[in-house]
Amino acid sequence: MKVVATLALLQLYISATADLVTAEVSGNVSSETALSASPGDIVVLPCYSAGKVTPVVTTWTKNGREIVTGGDPTRRLIVNPDGSLNISATMPGDEGIYLCNSTLSDNSSFLARVLLQVTSGPENVSTSISPATALSNGTLYTDRGSSVTLRCSGSSYPSQHLTWAFSGDSSSNDSLVSGSGSSLKFTIQNIQPSAQGVYSCMAHNPVSNVTVISRTELLVYYVSDRHPECKWTLTQNISLVQFTCTWLEVYPTPNLRWDMGPFQVADSLNVTMSRSTLSDGQTVNCTAQPQHLGPEKEKSCSFTLELPFPEGEPMVSTLEASNVTLTCTETTSKPPAITTWRKGLQLDNIESGSKYILSLEGPVFKLTIVNVTKEDEGFYFCHSENPLGLRELEVELTVKTASSAYTGAVIGIFIAALIMGSAVIIAKIVYNSRDRICLGNFFFLFINKFCINNSVSL
Repeated sequence: MKVVATLALLQLYISATADLVTAEVSGNVSSETALSASPGDIVVLPCYSAGKVTPVVTTWTKNGREIVTGGDPTRRLIVNPDGSLNISATMPGDEGIYLCNSTLSDNSSFLARVLLQVTSGPENVSTSISPATALSNGTLYTDRGSSVTLRCSGSSYPSQHLTWAFSGDSSSNDSLVSGSGSSLKFTIQNIQPSAQGVYSCMAHNPVSNVTVISRTELLVYYVSDRHPECKWTLTQNISLVQFTCTWLEVYPTPNLRWDMGPFQVADSLNVTMSRSTLSDGQTVNCTAQPQHLGPEKEKSCSFTLELPFPEGEPMVSTLEASNVTLTCTETTSKPPAITTWRKGLQLDNIESGSKYILSLEGPVFKLTIVNVTKEDEGFYFCHSENPLGLRELEVELTVKTASSAYTGAVIGIFIAALIMGSAVIIAKIVYNSRDRICLGNFFFLFINKFCINNSVSL
């Protein structure tokens, strides 16, 4: 259709050039007029307009061919008394270059050229995008990864020029594809969120220069393959904890709900809970639901709350003037516990300094006491607390002086020597009496055999 229209326009220009040359060769005064009309319009093509003179004879040609006219009002083409050409109910095909040749009463002639363009549309321009689902406001959405086809159609005379254009976050009115005809199609393979935006179909009539634009907004929905993330945040008040549920890479914004509350539209949902509402072994769950999908597409995350349980050696002894390290291991607490070392029944808080050194190696909390004295003897507490509650490991530290350690060593050596000496003496006695022990055994065996042979009971 584009080639045919081009040829038709070329023929018009060739004919117009020939008519213009004819007019110039005649040397008569000529006039040029350009008119446009839509199908069904009544059009009057002017001829002699130099004065109020009625031409004697007027003939009209279109593209070099004489037009047959008449005075019958029922005819569609009529030459009026002033020489103008009246076209009623203009239709496609009436476009062209018209040449009027009027003979005046003084036998002079007048030439007039009229370029008539018949145009319509673009009209009934419509678009469709599939597969896509319409929202209540008319916006369409599709799922990420889909192959989406955009179609645009309309009617126009002459043939319209169609263009698909896209405007999004990272682009502005980018042309996607264009062509002439009644419809235009464009396909997006594996559509991604970057293709979300406004798609415009522009239908342009090249003759009338009229452009009609139809716009459609397309959203690209997607849901992450990952589950939402549940985490906790401790507050300055150890008896309070903030739970946070986050589900990213989801569009539109999902519905989130903790067990203890209603659904809310949010990427991240926080809830603060107190110790009175929490218990050891309690499971806290967050449910995430895409807005455009049903409950069967829900995903969740959860964690189980646990009280702290500090472990370590309950009794430790050391020598005076030495360094000693008390250890406490805490691995079970959820949320993590805050662990400190305390001393005495008054639970005095211990801080790092020249006397005490606090350190942490993984889950092991260490308290090193430098240059231990008898005053350091007593009870120490590994104090672990989380929002659920408090637990303590009690460690008793015994400090021994150097003299008591020496005395104990001497006594131990004496007892060991005594045991060894007794063993040697007993062994020697047994060795020296071995003959008598063996003879006694022989005599007993002989007597026993004699009694058996003589049927005598002992």
